Amino acid sequence: MNPSPTRPSGAQPPWWRVGTIYEIYLRSFQDSNGDGVGDLPGVLSRLAHVARLGVDAIWLTPFFRSPMKDFGYDVSDYRDVDPLFGTLDDFRRVVARAHELGLKVMIDQVLSHTSDRHPWFRESCASASGPRADWYVWADPQGDGSAPNNWLSVFGGSAWEWNSRRQKYYLHNFLASQPDLNFHNPEVQQALLDDVRFWLDQGVDGLRLDTANFYFHDPLLRPNPARGWPVESDPAVTAVNPYAWQRHVYDKSRPENLSFLRRLRALLDAYPGTAMVGEIGDDDGPGRMAEYTQGGDKLHMAYGFDLLGPRHDAPYLRDVFDRLLRILGDGWPCWSLSNHDVPRLATRWGGDEPDPRLLRQAVLLQMTLLGTPCVYQGDELGLEEAELTEAELRDPYGIAMWPIFKGRDGCRTPMPWDAERPCAGFTEATPWLPLEPRHNAHAVAQQASGGLLHFYREVLAWRRRQPALCTGTMQLLPAHDQLLAYTRESSDPAQRMLCAFNCSAQPLRWSSPAEFEPLLDAPPGGAELVDGSVHLPPWGAWLAQARAER
Repeated sequence: MNPSPTRPSGAQPPWWRVGTIYEIYLRSFQDSNGDGVGDLPGVLSRLAHVARLGVDAIWLTPFFRSPMKDFGYDVSDYRDVDPLFGTLDDFRRVVARAHELGLKVMIDQVLSHTSDRHPWFRESCASASGPRADWYVWADPQGDGSAPNNWLSVFGGSAWEWNSRRQKYYLHNFLASQPDLNFHNPEVQQALLDDVRFWLDQGVDGLRLDTANFYFHDPLLRPNPARGWPVESDPAVTAVNPYAWQRHVYDKSRPENLSFLRRLRALLDAYPGTAMVGEIGDDDGPGRMAEYTQGGDKLHMAYGFDLLGPRHDAPYLRDVFDRLLRILGDGWPCWSLSNHDVPRLATRWGGDEPDPRLLRQAVLLQMTLLGTPCVYQGDELGLEEAELTEAELRDPYGIAMWPIFKGRDGCRTPMPWDAERPCAGFTEATPWLPLEPRHNAHAVAQQASGGLLHFYREVLAWRRRQPALCTGTMQLLPAHDQLLAYTRESSDPAQRMLCAFNCSAQPLRWSSPAEFEPLLDAPPGGAELVDGSVHLPPWGAWLAQARAER
């Protein structure tokens, strides 16, 4: 197997290679004005919590003007803040305070589609001969009036919506109110680059690119082939969604995506110190992550959905890492174990009553992998997936797929700050989503002197002191049914580390390679060295270092 990439000797690694990102789901972080919705002044008031955690950057979910059909991922004005979240001056204050605290600021950029209320779309609908007529993907119906092809929406149903003014269908990979932009039009690309430049000029340090592999479509509109039966679910969508029944070779991940990403990278390179992380929803997440980050001329880093599903057994994890390391070259992954699109990590991996040892192992795993970790708000508290009734749902995806798939609301409920305060300190009003009662026990104030929050802080501080984790290569040890093990090694300064994880609820006795000895300053993983063998309890971890030469 090819070793993972390393930096040139003596080169100073950029912040995004050595740091950790913290995702703030803005609507649910902190409400400052009593309307039940989190906002930018609320973020400002809670930045100290993020800084104390020990991360290096925040990623803010969309705060742009929007009708909020998809809660901000349907943008109607790329250059303004929606009044629900505050003002442009509020955003500037967040950036300034974050920088004072040593935090970089990354913002979500939803470039693949707009809201149907964006002026561009209204102009495109108005006339087939207007200046923006082909800024979106329009197509004629088939002879029987049906949709142009078999492409499906991620949120269910056809990806095509009929427009009576244009007498054509338009493409939407998500909601019908989120029409897809036509990236084959160079004017569209330039308009988006100009909008990105606007935010770079505001002092942002980076971008998180929503659906980064969805920009281009096949101009011939060829139908997608079927996956065959039985269906192997796309890790980015629920198995009950017919979207998973197709191989999406023509409606996304097109080769033309790379040329636009190069243009976007050239723009960011003009702003030293900035970086992009792309979201990759694809049948082959590792393959696309490698393709999109190799060569130093496209994305700086990318994450897929391979660690955002329910599987976390040793053979599965090793297969994911082995696949990526074999093809990564000089690319760079970003490892997210949870985000605003998938069930909470504690429940997804731990079930109804997650074992605290499993949650601690997940922290150690994420922070020792090659790549940039991204932590979702509330995971540092060990929050479980919230339970909501059908009447409480807000997510259009969950409403469409209820009851088998309950949508994304369960991971988006408000952040609990203090169980002694109304609504756990998130708001003084009725919150836009109800708080999960179980979360009170995990609130920040209730973990002030310990708990998983303290463990996160300990691990993040420890990670900064380990050259092998910040700049080193990664090499997998032989496959094991119960154990995932790999080494991390840096040459400047020299350090070789062994990371081993018992990915099961059964104890394990393992013969560690003889050249390693316990890493004395490592966060506790529960393992013990007894008579030359490592004893790992359920969900235990063993962190060791190469013995010094004598």
